[in-house]
Amino acid sequence: MTRFASIDDFESGARRALPPMLFNYIQGGSYREETLAANRADFCAVTLRQRVLRDVSTLSTRQKIIGREYSLPVALAPVGMGGMYARRGEVQAARAADAAGIPLILSTVSVCSIEEVAAASGRPIWFQLYMIKDRSYMEVLLARAHQAGVETLVLTVDLAVTGTRYRDVRTGLTGQRSAAQWLRIVAATAMRPGWLYNVYLRGRPLVFGNLVEAIPDARAGSDFYSWIGRNFDPSVTWRDIEWVRQRWPGTIVLKGILDPDDAEEAVAAGTDGIVVSNHGGRQLDGASSTIAALPAIVDRIAGRTSILLDGGVRSGLDVLRALALGAQACLVGRPWAYAVACGGRRGVEQMLAILGNELEVAMALTGCTDVAQAGPDLVFRRPDWVER
Repeated sequence: MTRFASIDDFESGARRALPPMLFNYIQGGSYREETLAANRADFCAVTLRQRVLRDVSTLSTRQKIIGREYSLPVALAPVGMGGMYARRGEVQAARAADAAGIPLILSTVSVCSIEEVAAASGRPIWFQLYMIKDRSYMEVLLARAHQAGVETLVLTVDLAVTGTRYRDVRTGLTGQRSAAQWLRIVAATAMRPGWLYNVYLRGRPLVFGNLVEAIPDARAGSDFYSWIGRNFDPSVTWRDIEWVRQRWPGTIVLKGILDPDDAEEAVAAGTDGIVVSNHGGRQLDGASSTIAALPAIVDRIAGRTSILLDGGVRSGLDVLRALALGAQACLVGRPWAYAVACGGRRGVEQMLAILGNELEVAMALTGCTDVAQAGPDLVFRRPDWVER
């Protein structure tokens, strides 16, 4: 497998490996992709403080996340259709996460089922779930996850309705496909013989493993957004979190919190953690970046629940920036999707090794010897949004 120097290199590799429709699904955001861009730009606005002449001969990247200690303050974020990017992609990612000593959060709309991924993993996986109208099927999924050994449920709460993703409309991933789109999809896919052989032919069944009983056409790559539009529940309120709590014996993390008032509500609802997230810039375009939203949320609820961050993390330096501003860990989604597309399990392992090495270098050059002690003294508080 090609040796990559940075996570950006995996993105370039995935562009070459995947059919354009799938690559654009991973890379893209909603509408004009302003929030997607802000997620990256605002990380770059956080300036790390270089410190010298400190003993940094011993570094610790171990961090406690939602009650368990992990080797890095990182988790693999839930990514839809992971099994379309590599043969049984979620299984390969889970094994890479095991090797790195971090958790994988399995998406509801994964190709590989909860049972398949849990059986392949050496440690408990986390499971991400949406609130859907069919509460009886939600109960089935909760029971399946618990039976498979899942301890942490990540409940995504920022998808009351689906943000329009222009790229997916243009490529034909969503909506009715014209004859011309079908021809373009077939022609472009034919230019990816490695993907055709390893994923399309050898990676079957290419269905949504957790939803085959609920979606009439559960083929991955089918117009599953129409099912989402019909079945994701826009009437959900904070009272529904209690409904989940009554049916889930493990820990609950809410993903999709961007506002301090909502963070306060999450604490009041008794959740075990939150993920500061804008769905990777794939929902409300024009919303705050996650790193910009983080300080105000930390000011409001720090010490009362676990705070994780998702969106825009592309290096170990970004991880340290997020920790310095109050997060306990970061989720990485696109990076592992790109990496699994390039090299399967080995690709994800290599990506995580790069991330971990970058984190250690950033720690050493800022004088931080333990990620558990990372704080605001590691950054210059220059961006206006840090002060708000």
